[in-house]
Amino acid sequence: MAMNTGGDDNMMSEINVTPLVDVMLVLLTVFIVTAPLLMNSVPVNLPKASSDLTLTQPESINISITADGTMYFSDDPVSPEQLDVALNEAAQNVDTSVEIFADEKAEYGTVAKVMAAIQRAGISKFTFVMQPESDS
Repeated sequence: MAMNTGGDDNMMSEINVTPLVDVMLVLLTVFIVTAPLLMNSVPVNLPKASSDLTLTQPESINISITADGTMYFSDDPVSPEQLDVALNEAAQNVDTSVEIFADEKAEYGTVAKVMAAIQRAGISKFTFVMQPESDS
């Protein structure tokens, strides 16, 4: 508490709340950081089940596009016309999906042509495969 050193005997009755606010902000920061860690630390024993049914994975086709625009259909180099034919043959299977591996320096036009060929073949499931960023 602050004291008045003047000639009269009146004391200052004000409280400095700045240290209180600082402590509260530190506590809030600690709770924000530790709350997610506490949520994920619940041990759970999941039930085990066996199944005689074998699950079949849908057929997945890999299409790679290099930086210079070369297209590969399952590791075999193909022209745009050959890609159309191969995709039409693969589209006969209903569960066919396509994974596109496009180099980051590949031209957008080449990637767009591959996407258009997939759409013309009637395949509705395709994904772009990317490499996750490293934390370093």
